[in-house]
This record gives sequence, structure tokens and C-alpha cells, in this order.
Amino acid sequence: MKGKVSYECKKCGALFNRDDDSEVPVCCGIRAERLPECTSTDTAEHARANDNGEPCNDGRAG
Repeated sequence: MKGKVSYECKKCGALFNRDDDSEVPVCCGIRAERLPECTSTDTAEHARANDNGEPCNDGRAG
């Protein structure tokens, strides 16, 4: 199965979803830029409301 990637035109803001191995889309006469992959969780069980990058309290302390 091919992965999906997203691109954005920096001139008009149009978004494109493509297969990982397809060509980069061209919009407004320029190549669209690849958007970074989202690394945030999409499930409530794994979400942290105020994620500031610090370690989680895993219950092992004192």
C-alpha cells in the first residue's frame, strides 16, 4: 500500500493529497511544498491536553 503525502501551494494556499510516489503538484506556476507529517495522536487515550514536551507522569514515582 502506498503512503499518502500532502502538499500546499505557498501562493494561493491550495492543498493537494497525493500518493507517496507521485509527482509533486504544480499550482500557480510553482511546485507545491510538501507539508510535514502530523505526529500528534488522534485518539483521546493518547492525547495530552497541554503537551509541552515534558515526560508524562507514569505512576512510578514514590
